[in-house]
Amino acid sequence: MRNPQATSSSVKPSAETTRVPPTKAISAVADSTAAPFANTGSAPFVALWPTDERPRERLMAHGAGSLSDAELLAIFLRTGTRGMPVMEMARYLLETFGGLRSIMTVSSRQFCSVKGLGTAKYAQMQAAMEMARRVTDEPLRQGDPLKSPEDTRRFLASRLGTYPHEVFAALFLDNRHRIIHYRELFRGTIDGAAVYPREVVRQALEDNAAAVIFAHNHPSGVAEPSQADIALTKRLKDALALVDIRVLDHMVVGHGEVVSLAERGLM
Repeated sequence: MRNPQATSSSVKPSAETTRVPPTKAISAVADSTAAPFANTGSAPFVALWPTDERPRERLMAHGAGSLSDAELLAIFLRTGTRGMPVMEMARYLLETFGGLRSIMTVSSRQFCSVKGLGTAKYAQMQAAMEMARRVTDEPLRQGDPLKSPEDTRRFLASRLGTYPHEVFAALFLDNRHRIIHYRELFRGTIDGAAVYPREVVRQALEDNAAAVIFAHNHPSGVAEPSQADIALTKRLKDALALVDIRVLDHMVVGHGEVVSLAERGLM
């Protein structure tokens, strides 16, 4: 006798086993659509932006100069974190640290303390900054002479303009005003750096310099020379004159401004 349960094809599925409630079907479709973006931070948000409003596309279409600070930072960050799209994260960082310059000059500890950032991003940022410095410095590092105070300003601003503490540096030059060495001689706190004329003379002689340009930064951002700056310049000039090395200038680097003591008639 034939068993009625021997073949499953003879059993017709009931309506209850195949019927899916409409609300659940919609939910399933929504879940499957969102799945590719589950672990990509801000990707679903970026995908919904109009093409001409996405930072990367705007950069390619209109150039980097057309982007806001937040858009530039968003391109650097690439992704946000869960619950914070990349543009929102960029704006948060600008507000928290007080601007692009502050973000680029914070310590690794401060940078990595922000959720979503880490040592890899910090290293990437430092590498980008150093590449920018080297592009600015390249003509001078290749042995071209300093032809104007503006050449020197650009060089020193790229080197000293981002430090959160005071740094005293010197450009040691040959008799054609070509750079022999750029040296950061003394570092200090935000309040100042101790500068020793004897050490400066020793280094100038060791580099066989014929002339020197001094520079230091004001971490406060104000490039106005102080009376202490003027007095120090005179001491250094007198000390180097004893070994026939000329002091051409002393420049003070602030935020976006470099002041020449020579141009001010303060030497």
